Amino acid sequence: MSLREYTRKREFRATPEPAPDVPLKGHGTRPIFVVQLHHARRRHYDFRLEIDGALKSWAVPRGPSLRIGEKRLAVEVEDHPLSYATFEGDIPEGHYGAGHVDIFDRGVWNIEGDPLEALARGKLDFTLHGRRLQGAWKLVRTAKVEGGKPQWLLIKRDDEYARDAEADDLLESDAPATRDTDGGTRGATRRTAPRARRRPDWAERARALPGAKPARRIEPIKPQLASLRETPPPGETWLHELKWDGYRMLADIVDGRARLRSRNDLDWTAEHPDIVAALEALGVEDAVLDGELIAVDAHGRDDFAALQRTLEGSGNAPLRYVLFDVMRLARIDLTGVPLIERKRLLAALLEGNTDPVLAYSAHVVGHGPEVFAASRKQGMEGIISKAVDARYTPGRTASWLKVKHAQSDEFVIVGYTAPKGARRGFGALLLATREAGRLKYVGRVGTGYDDATLRALAARMEPLKRRTPTVELPPHLPQLPRDVTWIEPRLVAEIAFRGWGKEGLVRQGSFQRLREDKTVEDVVPQSAAPVISSPTKVIFPESGITKQQVADYYRAVAHLLLPEVARRPLSLIRCPDGIKGQCFFQKHHAETLGPNVRSVAIREKEGGRENYVYIDSVEGLLDLVQMNVLELHPWGARIEDVERPDRLVFDLDPGEGVEWKAVAAAAREVRDRLAEVGLTSFLRTSGGKGLHVVVPIAPEQTWARAKAFCEAFADAMALQAPHRYVATASKAKRKGVIFIDWLRNGRGATSVASWSLRARPKAPVAVPIRWDELGRVKSGADYDMARALRRAASQRKDPWEGFQAATRQKLVKL
Repeated sequence: MSLREYTRKREFRATPEPAPDVPLKGHGTRPIFVVQLHHARRRHYDFRLEIDGALKSWAVPRGPSLRIGEKRLAVEVEDHPLSYATFEGDIPEGHYGAGHVDIFDRGVWNIEGDPLEALARGKLDFTLHGRRLQGAWKLVRTAKVEGGKPQWLLIKRDDEYARDAEADDLLESDAPATRDTDGGTRGATRRTAPRARRRPDWAERARALPGAKPARRIEPIKPQLASLRETPPPGETWLHELKWDGYRMLADIVDGRARLRSRNDLDWTAEHPDIVAALEALGVEDAVLDGELIAVDAHGRDDFAALQRTLEGSGNAPLRYVLFDVMRLARIDLTGVPLIERKRLLAALLEGNTDPVLAYSAHVVGHGPEVFAASRKQGMEGIISKAVDARYTPGRTASWLKVKHAQSDEFVIVGYTAPKGARRGFGALLLATREAGRLKYVGRVGTGYDDATLRALAARMEPLKRRTPTVELPPHLPQLPRDVTWIEPRLVAEIAFRGWGKEGLVRQGSFQRLREDKTVEDVVPQSAAPVISSPTKVIFPESGITKQQVADYYRAVAHLLLPEVARRPLSLIRCPDGIKGQCFFQKHHAETLGPNVRSVAIREKEGGRENYVYIDSVEGLLDLVQMNVLELHPWGARIEDVERPDRLVFDLDPGEGVEWKAVAAAAREVRDRLAEVGLTSFLRTSGGKGLHVVVPIAPEQTWARAKAFCEAFADAMALQAPHRYVATASKAKRKGVIFIDWLRNGRGATSVASWSLRARPKAPVAVPIRWDELGRVKSGADYDMARALRRAASQRKDPWEGFQAATRQKLVKL
């Protein structure tokens, strides 16, 4: 049938029913179903399944029966538009179907295979996921035809949802069901019966946990992410869970109503009404939960391919929401509570749940190697190891570790080659990862595709084609084959591979799947990240900030910090006992700094050579944090050419008695004087008393030339306004004036990096800012760690926009 018959029977100027061209708002990817109670000349239920862009419809006079095997007549009627799924109201007398229409139930449904083929065969075996109707059903076409309308039988299959009831029993009365604000229905009967036992006082239980505090704002919490590691950590300070192979899903319960969202904050509520109903049946008014959406096979194992087919509507695997964390409960913020306590509370919350769609992710404390080995025998992908005392920290952290049996990772698709021989679609995918804020080419993958995957991926890439290369090729690959087609970096693929080649390319890669749940921003190099020892050790006593929180901070800002420090010699400030203990300065490399910390041999003034420290990855950064590094001070040159600086820094250091507004005015004046000699400059807070004015330059001058320019510039400023500025480091001359520190521009001298913490009370951070933000800054230490994190997460635009273009600037003689 088509919508032509639906249109022919209705006069849309007189009936409130939707016209065929009215779209369905809020429609997700899963096919929907709706059952409407129609008080027409003959009361009946209308049973509708979304198939091929329309609602295939059957009139069921007595309504669906939940009794196993009981047959109910279902007369096939004309197709209805998808927008009819939200229709409730009165069809006027004299019009087709006159009478009152209520929504009895609405949700999503699944079938194994092609629904159109099943429809043509006359037998549909399917599963409903609604508030009132769930589980397995079938529609079977009979040979009888009445008035040209095919007749079917609607039958409930044998499963945990079957019971001695029928549709009318699920109504509070013969009156319409109460309509939900999201278009669903809420009747007296929920999929899980109310608990007979007295409900616990969840607020009291949550408030009693160490680290719990009242939730000041009821808002979504971003998910915590795990870092990859080759082996599980030993000891009783870690617990280990199975690594579920599905889609990350978070649940927010507010005023008793549940909302589901993906890790990228896509709304999945309408896609999973059965999970929503089960969560609401827990009987809590407020909660934020974390878990994984999986599909299970006949043996109870997770199956990602089955999950994808089920979400597309062509599969019928049972779905489970496996819960492993609770971050808020009864308006109590639990993110500061140790993980082991949060999991105990979550287990108690789920204790009375009888709905199979919800599951608890069990764990084992200690015995990491044994749990990892057992997960292999179970056919699982691996395990997640978590520090038992860790707080819940959004973003990628080292207190959650994923340990996989097979090495795989996510990469950005940046292009493809043409197919050869009998292959269609494309030949191989070109891949990249994100490193130091940029895309880095990591090789090609030409295996792992079946014909359907080749066709589907080719169709996805077609509209993304571009003429210019998406990534810069490494030096050992001067050119790629001429048949390369570059695409915009929008798609993320999971690739299985056997390690890395010496040139940094994936070895023996095989395509696994497209990661629809991840964006390019989610892709980070996942080589083994260091475990942070003594994670609860307090580093900043005044703020209570621990070593783990320092590591989490640097992980969160790594994409902003690494462009500042990567492949530059570094001077480090290390504080093994926190800032109240002894801190020391280090610039030479030592093996104890960690496997991801690099060394570069640099000639010393005396003529010999010493190995200096540098890093080029997130892992290197975290190795330094593990060794109690708090501050990073890079050279103004890169390791490829340490003798030619590419940036200058003027540190404005106020003496005793200088007000902050004078420091801000000095920064603006330095900017203006630099502009007079053709130099664009950029600004950052120092994390201390003053400000830094940073000038990128072309790396063509010697250190001596660069230092002489800076000295002459500072001298000129001091000579012009001696009552405001001084260009000498003598403390005796700095009272009441601002020292324009030009000495940081000599060979081997350093300045603190943007986004680096400072080893000072309250954990201040050196933060890059726009010039037009200066008026709102109150001190050089205006950004502490928490505020810097918020800025890093929310900034949409680089405050140093134009910095790269300014790296071609040349110095003039003063």
